[in-house]
Amino acid sequence: MKKMFMVPLVVFSFLFAQVAFAQGLTKIADNVYSYVGEKDASPSRSFAANAGIVIGRDGILVVDTLISAKEAQRFLADIRKVSDKPIKYVVNTHTHLDHAFGNCVFAKLGAVVISHSADRKLLERVGEATLKNIAKFGLKPEDMAGTEIVLPQLSFSDRLTIDLGGETVELIRVAPSHTEGSVIAYLPAKKLLFAGDILFTDFHPYLADGDIPGWTRTLDALLAMDVERIIPGHGPLSTKKDLREMKEYLLLFDAKARELSAVSLDADAIAAEMKKVLPKRELAEWMIESNVKSRYLHKD
Repeated sequence: MKKMFMVPLVVFSFLFAQVAFAQGLTKIADNVYSYVGEKDASPSRSFAANAGIVIGRDGILVVDTLISAKEAQRFLADIRKVSDKPIKYVVNTHTHLDHAFGNCVFAKLGAVVISHSADRKLLERVGEATLKNIAKFGLKPEDMAGTEIVLPQLSFSDRLTIDLGGETVELIRVAPSHTEGSVIAYLPAKKLLFAGDILFTDFHPYLADGDIPGWTRTLDALLAMDVERIIPGHGPLSTKKDLREMKEYLLLFDAKARELSAVSLDADAIAAEMKKVLPKRELAEWMIESNVKSRYLHKD
């Protein structure tokens, strides 16, 4: 009898996991929903990037838009399962393709796209070329069908506050970090923030465009904020513990990669040594070698 009971229990657990995954957006707090902890880090699935929404009395603010029109349509369908309010704003925490190439879907709905001024310039400079050379990122033309580059219509330098009606979102840029214009979306009343790619949790980060000193200062600033829950750019719902681990990772990676690249130009060998000292992270281990090549050896 015991063995007969265990089999259905395993099947039920598997089915429950599948249903939970199919639910899409996770409720993080009242009126706040997000993708968190995506496990499919393939290019066509936005490299497991997180994106979310804040719902106010007057409408919805979207945080990041995923990698393509197709992915943004998936996101939009999940949003409509939660709310039918108008989507008034889109915030790009930064304008790398996996967080901003879905802008076109929301812009067509009339949403105002917002970013830091530096990352608007980044998207303007590289967006079209990236879209033309999408195979470099492991994507196929059919993955990007209908995708158009939409630049933010509104940009800011340090801070911008958005009132959605009963929900206030503060957009803050501390210093150049993951990109020159990476920003957070902070909900002080809920002690919650969307960190974008300033934070990767259990996921090896992309460092090529990063400013390590500025990035660590930004992490210190987030650690000093009144925050309990953090939605990272990639990975599960996080806390300040993950901010501290991110800072440690960055400093260790930078120091070790500089040390090794000073005596060798062999990216494979350097990456192998890096894996011995870096803390284990579940996803995107391939990023280690990519970061070594792009940041420390300056190879394509």
